[in-house]
Amino acid sequence: MIVYLVPLLSVLIGYGTALVLKPKNRKNLKLLLAFSGSFLLSLTVLHLLPEVYEASLHDGGHDAHGHEHGTHPIGIFIMGGIIFQIILEYFSKGAEHGHVHSHGHDHGIPWLLFISLCLHALLEGMPVSHHADMAWGIGIHHFPIAIILTAFFINSGLNKWAVMLFMVVFAAMTPLGTLLSGQLVCVEQYYPYISAVVVGILFHISSTIIFESGEDHKFNLAKLLTIILGVIMAYYL
Repeated sequence: MIVYLVPLLSVLIGYGTALVLKPKNRKNLKLLLAFSGSFLLSLTVLHLLPEVYEASLHDGGHDAHGHEHGTHPIGIFIMGGIIFQIILEYFSKGAEHGHVHSHGHDHGIPWLLFISLCLHALLEGMPVSHHADMAWGIGIHHFPIAIILTAFFINSGLNKWAVMLFMVVFAAMTPLGTLLSGQLVCVEQYYPYISAVVVGILFHISSTIIFESGEDHKFNLAKLLTIILGVIMAYYL
């Protein structure tokens, strides 16, 4: 049950935090994003990535075709995930890592952003059914994103009920991905390859968050220490 609740509640709590506290300090949010990025990347590298390669070996992913060309098929799917996330960000404008900007004149529902974010969150939830630790990484990642998204929608003049509906649906996507991964035979059958795509998505998202230099183009000490803390916590999880 915890694997469903953590990603769900992280978005809802982030939504509530934005409504109640109306945070103005972007620096604190950036540090929280940096921590979430390093934590998620570390979980991916230390836990999910080795598991995906091991699962692919048991699933026949070590066939002669893969080695004949000097590549492993899982690596192709990881690169596919990176490219897929770049395509999603074309529509979401980088909302997955906190890059949303209000222009103050668009009062309609941003459907492309909504669909791309929901698809991103749905895919993120699929490895959680096999790797419960990922629920914490995704939850920590989604919390600051939920704060930033809520503030963006409110500042854009979007109806408060539309904002609430958007955030509730977004919150449900990752648990839904986890549920589908555990229930659908077709997802289970191709789990190593689907997870490899998710690894690519997480690689792109988390590395973008970590290596973004910020407005002054400086990698400051606070951000460095925050990233190191995220790596250490992921190692001991």
